[in-house]
Amino acid sequence: MNKLKPIMFVGTGSDVGKSVINAAFCRIFLQDGYHPAPFKAQNMSLNSYATKDQLEIGRAQAVQAEACGIECCVEMNPVLLKPTNYLSSQVVLNGKPVGNKTASEYFQHTDRDELFAEVTSAFNRLSNRYNPIVLEGAGSISEMNLWDKDIVNMRMALYADAATYLIADIDKGGVFASVYGSVMLLPEKERQAIKGIIINKFRGDINLFTEGRRMLEELTGIPVVAVVPYFQDIFIEQEDSVCIERQDSTKEQKTVKVAVVLLRHMSNFTDFNTIGQLDDVLLTYVHNPREIDSADIVIIPGSKNTISDLEYLRSSGMANAILKHHRKGKPLYGICGGFQMMGEWVNDPLHIEGDISSMPGLGILPVSTTIGEGKETRQCSFTMVNQEGKGEGYEIHAGETPTDSPFAILDNGKKDGYYLNNSTWGTYIHGVLDNTDVIRSILSQVNHTIDLTVDYKSRKEENYNLLAEWVRKHTDMEYIYQTLHI
Repeated sequence: MNKLKPIMFVGTGSDVGKSVINAAFCRIFLQDGYHPAPFKAQNMSLNSYATKDQLEIGRAQAVQAEACGIECCVEMNPVLLKPTNYLSSQVVLNGKPVGNKTASEYFQHTDRDELFAEVTSAFNRLSNRYNPIVLEGAGSISEMNLWDKDIVNMRMALYADAATYLIADIDKGGVFASVYGSVMLLPEKERQAIKGIIINKFRGDINLFTEGRRMLEELTGIPVVAVVPYFQDIFIEQEDSVCIERQDSTKEQKTVKVAVVLLRHMSNFTDFNTIGQLDDVLLTYVHNPREIDSADIVIIPGSKNTISDLEYLRSSGMANAILKHHRKGKPLYGICGGFQMMGEWVNDPLHIEGDISSMPGLGILPVSTTIGEGKETRQCSFTMVNQEGKGEGYEIHAGETPTDSPFAILDNGKKDGYYLNNSTWGTYIHGVLDNTDVIRSILSQVNHTIDLTVDYKSRKEENYNLLAEWVRKHTDMEYIYQTLHI
């Protein structure tokens, strides 16, 4: 195939659909016979993934790599920021944590040129292996106060010589002002890099936007190459938990209600995507103690700040509701940080997470956790110890929790988690609920007749193809390819 220029998708703001549009084009290029790969220089997300070589990247780039039909690697996301609270984040550089920094420290006191050299080096390695590179920007390209610190948006577009497309979410309102302002605020050289505009999440009769399309093109001098209608029937893993706020609250007849505790620093919410796809399961994310009362199964998810979220559980009354649920003998499970919270103590002697050195856990499992500077980041397979079954997943955690009654034995021989009984256990394994044996073991505590016939991998493949078809149908692909020819 001919070598194509890189293509880049930037936004008028956050949550306009950059990651999903990027995934769509990853699959489109694959379908058209190319060998694409995704790239995002800097990502901010609590939803991360472990590569095969034990490095950590944003989950969105792992999803996009899947859409490309390739294994994800650290070059696809060289800088990952994982918020620990409202003011600071853990900085993960080339897949390894290099410390916590406040926003001021990160933007004002890091060598931006040195950081940009790291991301461009990663991009170059990727570009030598794949064609085309499908880049994604971050947030808005119009944050003028951050332009001199930019390593992910237009600076990256110019470096890559990428045909750049501006995405706007019309569902938010104000699409004319956001598109026009985003374009006109750019310096001339960067404005010239914008080859087209994509209007995303359009509701209603698309023909009603014909005049709006013409107006935008006249205002900006840039063609509107796509008006992508809003969709709800195509499932693509989202980048971050903002989508949880819009969860489907349909109360149609369901056999089992599974409640995931909505933590303030919740991480890896994609752990629950598979179980949420089952027809008989109503999956909800709950932050009200009363919602725990009606749940059949409660799961405490991962957290980027376990001690802070423990405080939140107690102050909000959620801790008492969880303990009440457990005392009734109803199923309760914890994943990663949730597993740590279910223990007797969480110790942070080096103050990795904050000022508190130690905090009592919920006392459900007879284990204690110590948070240290290192981080376990690896893909793994496992065998359940006290139940029949095995599976695959990945570890991303800084804590160590010794156990004498493990939930599972990992492929490296290590003991994982704690098993109290079939209705109560905790594990460090993210993706544990993507495995049919595990899903069967927890749902059978409530109902033995639930249909578990969901092939999550096949369903994801089907939906990547549906997404590509949807975006292709509403995009001027001939124009897109014209801008990519070298």
